Amino acid sequence: MAEAERIIGTPDTPEAAGAEPEQAAGHANDTAAERPRGRRRIAVLFGVAVFAYALDLISKMLVVAKLEHHPPIEIIGDWLKFEAIRNAGAAFGFGEAFTVIFTVIAAAVIVVIARLARKLYSLPWAIALGLLLGGALGNLTDRIFRSPGVFEGAVVDFIAPKHFAVFNLADSAIVCGGILIVLLSFKGLDPDGTVHKD
Repeated sequence: MAEAERIIGTPDTPEAAGAEPEQAAGHANDTAAERPRGRRRIAVLFGVAVFAYALDLISKMLVVAKLEHHPPIEIIGDWLKFEAIRNAGAAFGFGEAFTVIFTVIAAAVIVVIARLARKLYSLPWAIALGLLLGGALGNLTDRIFRSPGVFEGAVVDFIAPKHFAVFNLADSAIVCGGILIVLLSFKGLDPDGTVHKD
């Protein structure tokens, strides 16, 4: 009986899987180490997203309550003002005729980031995707809950630099996340933590 088990092997033994005991133990340790590391990166992603989303939401609530229907507030002379504007288009006021399309795009971005999070082992990518996720959620919240209607709502913008479009903190988070992703791509760093060189 013992001889038959030795020849056939059992599924629970490393030898049955074609691996030496040391190799199997090493692989198990690597897998166990990767799981907490991956969970930490996911926690960073969602932590950054929640922080960016909360800042955007609070700032918009204050703007609607204190600044809308009031004169702009000068922050740095006429170079930077806070001015409440409702924007039905994309970031920085582009494409006001395509509000529903931008809503669908924002929702798709959120789904893609959530799916990508499962393979995330890079801290810089976690931060970048967290900024994108928080910004997309911020503007999507406006599109769903603000007038004129569901999925057609106008986004609250209020940061108004001179000679530039008016934007909000969600737009800023999206742009910063996008720039970071471009830099990481140029450096050859993938979301799973591997580095490749062309």
